[in-house]
Amino acid sequence: MKKYCVKAILGIAIMLISFQGMAQDKKTYKVGILVDRVNRELSPLIDKLKNEVKAVVGEDANIVFPDYGLLVNNFNLETARSNYNQLLGNDIDIILAFGVLNNEIISPLTVHEKPTILFGAVNRDVQQLDLSKTTSGIENFTYLIESESYQDDLNRFKELSDFKTLGIAIDAPIAEILPFKEIFDKELADLNSDYRLIPFESVDDIIANLEGTDALYMAGGFFMTTEEKQVLIRELLERKLPSFTVNGPADVKLGFLATLQAEENLDQFFRRIALNVEAYVTGTPMSDLPVFIDYNPRLTINYNTSDRIGFPIKYSLIGETDFVGEFRNVLSEKEYDLLTVINQALEQNLSIQSDQMDVDLASQDVKTANSNYLPSLTASGSATYVDPDLATISNGQNPEFSTAGNITLNQTVFSETANANISIQKNLQKAQQEDFNASQLDLIFDAANAYFNVLILKANTQIQVRNVDLTKRNLEISEQNFEAGQSGKSDMLRFRSEMAQNTQSMVEAINQLELGFLLLNQVLNNPTELEIDVTDVQMDEGVFEDYKYNELFDLLDNPSLRESFTKFLIQEAYVNAPELRSLGYSLDATERNIRLNGYGRFLPTVALQGQYNSTFSRSGAGSTVPEGLGFGLVDNSYTAGASISIPIINQNQNNINRQTALIQKDQLEINRDNLELNIAVNVRNGVLNLVNQMSNIELSKISEETAAEALELTQASYAEGAVNIVQLLDAQNNYLNAQLARTNAVYNFLINALQLERFMGYYFLLNTKEKNDEFRQRFFEFLNTQN
Repeated sequence: MKKYCVKAILGIAIMLISFQGMAQDKKTYKVGILVDRVNRELSPLIDKLKNEVKAVVGEDANIVFPDYGLLVNNFNLETARSNYNQLLGNDIDIILAFGVLNNEIISPLTVHEKPTILFGAVNRDVQQLDLSKTTSGIENFTYLIESESYQDDLNRFKELSDFKTLGIAIDAPIAEILPFKEIFDKELADLNSDYRLIPFESVDDIIANLEGTDALYMAGGFFMTTEEKQVLIRELLERKLPSFTVNGPADVKLGFLATLQAEENLDQFFRRIALNVEAYVTGTPMSDLPVFIDYNPRLTINYNTSDRIGFPIKYSLIGETDFVGEFRNVLSEKEYDLLTVINQALEQNLSIQSDQMDVDLASQDVKTANSNYLPSLTASGSATYVDPDLATISNGQNPEFSTAGNITLNQTVFSETANANISIQKNLQKAQQEDFNASQLDLIFDAANAYFNVLILKANTQIQVRNVDLTKRNLEISEQNFEAGQSGKSDMLRFRSEMAQNTQSMVEAINQLELGFLLLNQVLNNPTELEIDVTDVQMDEGVFEDYKYNELFDLLDNPSLRESFTKFLIQEAYVNAPELRSLGYSLDATERNIRLNGYGRFLPTVALQGQYNSTFSRSGAGSTVPEGLGFGLVDNSYTAGASISIPIINQNQNNINRQTALIQKDQLEINRDNLELNIAVNVRNGVLNLVNQMSNIELSKISEETAAEALELTQASYAEGAVNIVQLLDAQNNYLNAQLARTNAVYNFLINALQLERFMGYYFLLNTKEKNDEFRQRFFEFLNTQN
């Protein structure tokens, strides 16, 4: 036993000695870096490059980046030469040279004293190195030539914007060195476009030269700060100029319109530099290292910028385009929150305005009914011609020519029909007002529903865009697997098909969002072309936090209180429902009609009448009384009287009308019972929907997190050939559905909460804190009665 222990100890000691020897044999390389300029945006990229080199080289060597090895020339050619000589003269082992000025110093050299990697010099269109070689063929020297091209950028930008006069911005120190004019003269001539070269040292130089251009191509600007880029972007947006940049998606996210550089190009670039360093330290001569880097060009467009400048995105390009930016309306002339939407809808919605006129018309009917007790005064006049012979023998009573007039007054003193009509019309007016109140409650929910629908569509659009990006990533993995022989071509073709389908889903989502804004404008009675946007909401933030919607969540989450709370809500709904009150007023009107056609028909109608008559003129034959008749003519006279009428038999209309009213009453009572049943069912259904949504909020969080982790693992396994394409597609679709459910869960809960409030006829959002506190107090009192 002791012998085995001694052997084990000896074995471990030998291994430790071996590892120590290997550690001692591992060589240390000091790496120097030459750059044209450094700012706070570039410093993290340099650190990223250092970390990448160390990570790739790993245990093959010790890589050190001494502080004195980072030298900046600030676009000074003599400083660049001095920096290079400084690295040649100190203990730096490997030189990484970046930039145009460093390229001017290093690329003409035929002998390189120290291993040097030259990269990031310029676009390949103006590359001064020999592009026909696949390796440098020069001892201690290699370089990297990227596949990106000004010509490719300009061709795509022309396809997008059809510019006529293009502004091309390039850093002034670089423009003094490289032959840009010859390059762009040819490339823009091929596109039948003019251009203006804009060498710049500051962003003001670019802005000052934008006049007369209809688009801007940022062929430089790698060393601009974020603040400088934002100043330029604001100017471009104000002028509504489309822009294209060579600096990748990061600048597009800031607000430039488009780029043809893919997101992963920079990572690929750094990885290639690191691989070259690794190859050198493990024995591969730099003269034998490949010099080309092939990027997969990918069009990236800022959705918000395109919207802001009124730039139409061609659907033919969507399949090969990445989108950045939020799907919010940057052109919106007004941004709505929920309460603003509700208040404007109540004030301006056309349907509610029409319903208000129904109430006004019902009020006019009440006025008409009341007018039966107002006096009626009429005046009339006449001119009469009588046959002369007849006039002569009329003894002055019917003269040949005469004019006369009278005034008649009628006043109803009592009428059961008029009384009944007044009562009926008042009740019908109240019923119409309650119908209007119900329409208002419906409109509040419709407006809120349209608002949340836009939020859901915005979230859905964002998710569909991310899903397209995910499909692109999976397509890249399938292509890599196919090239490595780990999968067949069918996988790649399947993902291309998925790409087309998901892109179509994204297009449909974008159009659905536009439709959502259109329908919201309709509810708000806005012009259909008005650009609007909506603010996001959360249950525990803003207005929903103020009105304590979490309390509703907590009440429904307590099974012991849920039934009592549901019964209380039904009771409140019976009290608040305008539909029930409308039916009540209609019943009152019908019962009044029954009384009218019952005993009321035997009540008399009493009225007063009076009339004043006047003869204005008499002439011609018979206009005077013959002498000796003993009377004269009376020109003015009046009469007064009273009338009482009682209907005895009215073609049996009273009985028919009473029977009709009785049937209407029975019908209204059935409708009331049915409405009460519907209210109870709706409230209970609303409570159950809320419980479902509560569960969905919690479970969708878990589902999304789990689906995301499962997708990540499945992607990694697919990349290694451990799972098939079906499993990856299932994981992706599961993640898509989980994202949609998670994003929409809170919105759906709030929609269902507002729908329950509609069934109750009481919106917490639109009532004061005092009213809502009274509501809570009534619930606690109701709860005490249940115990």
